[in-house]
Amino acid sequence: MNLFLWTLAAYLCGSLPFSVWLGHLFLGKEIRQFGDGNPGGTNVIRAGSRALGLAAILLDGLKGLLPVLAAQEIGGLQGWGLTAVALAAVAGHAFSIFLRFQGGKAVAVTFGVWAGLTGWGTLFLLGALLLLAYYTISIDGWAVICALLGLLVFLAATGSLGAYLPVWLGNGLIIAWKHRFDLAHRPVIRLPFLR
Repeated sequence: MNLFLWTLAAYLCGSLPFSVWLGHLFLGKEIRQFGDGNPGGTNVIRAGSRALGLAAILLDGLKGLLPVLAAQEIGGLQGWGLTAVALAAVAGHAFSIFLRFQGGKAVAVTFGVWAGLTGWGTLFLLGALLLLAYYTISIDGWAVICALLGLLVFLAATGSLGAYLPVWLGNGLIIAWKHRFDLAHRPVIRLPFLR
């Protein structure tokens, strides 16, 4: 399979709106009518099911992980080819063909992509960074950006920044676009443990 087909497959995989489908199938609800209107797992939770929301988040993560692993292991892609596949999966979630190019904020799929690129350790690092950022920053979009900046520092510290910088830049641009309304507001740093 050539690069175009791997990239197309990654985009289509990323486009699968599991949260919307699970909401319809199991809750009988349009999850985009809850919370921020985002077709993501957190709005499945808001619609009434924590377990289903967690399943949706897991499935969204797999949409990033599986295409990247398949492109590496089966397709033998590396370098720019893998960059295209990774970004296609994120773009698919953010701009889903199944939702008229409307999509989620691409956080869970980002976790999956980076786990596929750099291993499970990065998944846990990103999770810890995001939890810390959510806990200390008042605006979710800024929390996600801070977690991505932490990932950038980690990549630089481990000497793998050169290999993954194009993916990080593209991923960051998509995340910034999907969180643009949050990023238009100045965040407040919360340090509750200092109170």
